[in-house]
Amino acid sequence: MTPNRRVNLSSQFLSNEEIVQRARKNLPQGAWDYLVGASESETTMRRNRLAFDRVAFRPRVLRDVSEIDTSTTFLGNDLRIPALLAPIGSLQVFNPEGGVASTRAAADFGIMHVVSSVTQPTLEEIAAAADRPKVFQLYIHGDWEWVKEMLDRVNDAGYSGLCITVDTDHYSRRERPMLTRWTPPTQRGRQSSDPSHAAAVTWDTVDKIKSHAGLPFMLKGIATAEDARIALEHEVDVVWVSNHGGRQLDHGQGTMEMLPEIAEAVDGKAEIVLDGGVQRGADILKAVALGARAVALGKLQGWGLAAAGQAGIVRMLEILEDEITVAMALLGVTSIGQLDPSYVCEAEAVVAPHEMSAWTNLPGNRIL
Repeated sequence: MTPNRRVNLSSQFLSNEEIVQRARKNLPQGAWDYLVGASESETTMRRNRLAFDRVAFRPRVLRDVSEIDTSTTFLGNDLRIPALLAPIGSLQVFNPEGGVASTRAAADFGIMHVVSSVTQPTLEEIAAAADRPKVFQLYIHGDWEWVKEMLDRVNDAGYSGLCITVDTDHYSRRERPMLTRWTPPTQRGRQSSDPSHAAAVTWDTVDKIKSHAGLPFMLKGIATAEDARIALEHEVDVVWVSNHGGRQLDHGQGTMEMLPEIAEAVDGKAEIVLDGGVQRGADILKAVALGARAVALGKLQGWGLAAAGQAGIVRMLEILEDEITVAMALLGVTSIGQLDPSYVCEAEAVVAPHEMSAWTNLPGNRIL
């Protein structure tokens, strides 16, 4: 296994725009399309960004903000900022170290990595790569005996939590890579597995998995208050608000549109994670103000990894931390726990949404 390397990129990348630009230079077209694209018309993906842009801040002034604390906790674990590295399949496409680079970056910076079951190297190798709590995310690609074997491996490897993704009953039509005839490694793997297993998952399956695993339990892919309430009935520890980054069902709501009703339904009985379109420190604060404990970073993680490996992810997180610190001071808050809905309001979006619309200085505002 490649030794852990700490590299300071603070002078090389001053903004995450520069990380995106470097990632594009480093990636072939197929891998780029896999990272930035979504399903069919990509409407859901655009709504993720649009929903963030439709939330405005309500700052308070004349408060002492000389000391800012950006940290929070998640399932009892300290986080330097309210963010996790989301589970991404085929991280090795962006950098040969794959999941090892992401989990080491999370440990170096001080957050948690949610490790995908469809990335490389093995779940055991990724678990051993860094001595910091991490969560394992599982796709159901086999029968109950297969699931039990996977859960036993997760426990034996020392993971601190388990996440089940529940919005992948069927693999979607992602047309960007289709047009270049590029097949993601995750989809190649599914050709050898029976898709009926994922399609047959129910709340009873959730109970069986939760009972056998015996770990803090997360459901990723909750999109309505109704399902959030059912998740609470099944004693889920984390409700993960997600539409798979717009990569599964098209023409859905943006996750920030979903968050208020889900937060109301959860009512503090579980922790909430949100993903989908998070690209700025301001986005993270908006999500926290509306009820999320933390956000999960997908595309940003992929861009950082493609730009400069482990160090690229760390630098991406440092930039987010700086953005969060500045925004908190200008909002008049000194700790994450002070944020609540009174600090935000509805507003008109001013930018046409797309996968890079959080940045204004990219060539043509977008890289294809």
